[in-house]
Amino acid sequence: MTHTLDTSQAPPPDDADENGKDKAVASSATTGLYAKRAIGLVVLLVILFLAFIASLAHGANPIPYADVWEAIWNRGENEASYIVWDQRFPRTIIGILTGAAFALSGALIQALTRNPLADAGILGVNAGAGLAVTVGVGIFGIAGITQYIWFAFLGAAATTVLVYVIGVAGGSRGANPATLVLAGVALAAVFGGVTSFLQLIDPDTFEAIRNWNLGSVARTSLGDAQAVIPFLLLGFVLAVLVSTDLNSIALGDDLAASLGTKVVRARVVTILAVTVLAGGATALTGGIGFVGLMVPHVVRWIVGPDQRWIFFYCLLGGPIMVMLADTLGRVIARPGEIEVGILTAVIGAPVLIALVRRKNASGL
Repeated sequence: MTHTLDTSQAPPPDDADENGKDKAVASSATTGLYAKRAIGLVVLLVILFLAFIASLAHGANPIPYADVWEAIWNRGENEASYIVWDQRFPRTIIGILTGAAFALSGALIQALTRNPLADAGILGVNAGAGLAVTVGVGIFGIAGITQYIWFAFLGAAATTVLVYVIGVAGGSRGANPATLVLAGVALAAVFGGVTSFLQLIDPDTFEAIRNWNLGSVARTSLGDAQAVIPFLLLGFVLAVLVSTDLNSIALGDDLAASLGTKVVRARVVTILAVTVLAGGATALTGGIGFVGLMVPHVVRWIVGPDQRWIFFYCLLGGPIMVMLADTLGRVIARPGEIEVGILTAVIGAPVLIALVRRKNASGL
């Protein structure tokens, strides 16, 4: 009699068990990562709200939080309402807009160059935009943000392209991080020197933008911000659209191309996004440095290398940093104030030194 072996109820092979366990572990890790990212967003939203209230409450004339809350919901003719709505609310909104723009532009530059030391300030983008505006004021007699925003865009775009071209010169595997930083610092020094020279030879002509170069949210109105908001929104949209491509480019140009990524198009879109973000924010407040360096780097520790999450976190983290720096500048120098660009530089310089000393800070 012939017997057949019934395998329908046989236990799965050991390899199948291992594969099942690996998939379960991977699924659990992915779920945990998404939960961590979601919790982080909620925490950032809470901190952003607290920074917003603190920005409205503190300054040369401190206002109790209860009065700030009342003024927000019931605008009246009293002193608290006047200070909150006419003096501090505009600069707070501008801090939110420019903080998000500078942080996101820094994240874009870091992703494009695969260099965690990149930033619109360090790479000279802010200085290029500032020089273009200075030339526009001195030579073409422009006045008002609706006119010199175009010069800021031109200067930001030209500097971004120039630094990147210098970074890739002589190499075949993308931009060299050290060369990018050196090129950016050198160009920023040159542009800053030319800007200062122009202002010194004709102080009266450049009086209006001398303090603007320090980086301040105090001398810009909501009317000025309305002219820039469409460009910042365009930059935000472009960043979201190119985020997946930048994830691929992080693996290398050749591998990204093999995965179907149009590398050249992604680079062009990224440069355009950096131009409108850094140029628009610089036109509003002048150059506020190190926001684009610190925020993306801290965010990357939390969410990992996924550019989509990095960008969303930067939209919250950048405003938090700018608002807290602006509030601190008003508190420690009361009844005067310290420009927000000075404070971010004081905070950011030690961070840059720490990043340079890290062994794994050479690339992304």
